[in-house]
Amino acid sequence: MLTYMGRRILLMIPTVFAISVVAFIIIQLPPGDYLTTIVSQLQSQGDQIDKAQLAALSARYGLDQPVYVQYLKWIGGILHGDFGMSFAWNKPVSALLSERLGLTVVLAITTLLFTWAVAFPIGVYSAVRQYSAGDYIATTLGFLGLAVPNFLIALVLMWVGLNYFGLSVGGLFSQDYVDSAWNLGKVIDLLSHLWVPVVVLGAAGTAGLVRVLRANLLDELHKPYVVAARARGMPERRLTVKYPLRVALNPFVSTIGWVLPGLVSGEVIVAQVLSLQTTGPLLLDALKSQDMYLAGSIILIVSVLTVIGTLISDIALAWLDPRVRLSHR
Repeated sequence: MLTYMGRRILLMIPTVFAISVVAFIIIQLPPGDYLTTIVSQLQSQGDQIDKAQLAALSARYGLDQPVYVQYLKWIGGILHGDFGMSFAWNKPVSALLSERLGLTVVLAITTLLFTWAVAFPIGVYSAVRQYSAGDYIATTLGFLGLAVPNFLIALVLMWVGLNYFGLSVGGLFSQDYVDSAWNLGKVIDLLSHLWVPVVVLGAAGTAGLVRVLRANLLDELHKPYVVAARARGMPERRLTVKYPLRVALNPFVSTIGWVLPGLVSGEVIVAQVLSLQTTGPLLLDALKSQDMYLAGSIILIVSVLTVIGTLISDIALAWLDPRVRLSHR
């Protein structure tokens, strides 16, 4: 197990390096940079352009130098904890990320727990009680959850909350708590708003996990080792939990690799609709304004989370299913 973990960790290093290079190249693809965008906006408004300030910014971040020099400046600063300066916000990128990353992680973890808590019992029941009324209801809801876009669910919940409960469900805080210090009232206010994005972001994932768990468990329940154990008189509940269910749980563990980055990126469209203070809208604004240091930092963080999530998934799968680690010897 330790050898398997060490091999997976070593593979992370070149992977993260390659991802950082690709991410930096992608944000450099649009013509020009943020400074040219600022110049165009000022010229269209008839304002004066401070050429000395533009030249200083260009020299500081290497915008007048080749792309590889800009990359080295960027990645070198990140290794020292300096993510650069956001041109659009005129603030350090680390300050912007600290404001939103914590809430994003809370939302991601809560949504992940909600997805597992709902999908697990429904998936098991749907498989064990195949073709029952509950199975048909769960399957129908699963198809609806996969088919209906998340942003449409968000709009419906906002309308229901406003018209029937008199609640403003946009954002993660009420207006009274947006800029206030953390206290018990702010935590309670956060919890009262958190359920809407959790349900919206977890709808598709829950529906997908239910279908996958149901299919895998049905497949395991008809295999010869289950039939043989049932023939020897093993109780049905013990039989299901001890063997088939353990194998069918693999999809739950393997989803960590894509659920974490997908949720931390904020599901940009849903975050825009619900006015969430997460990294998703921040990334969208940074890409639109070509704020390269902010956009590159968020893309890099999401990519690193993908690698970390995949590592966690691999280790958990190897612990849960010995076949995984034995196949990599």
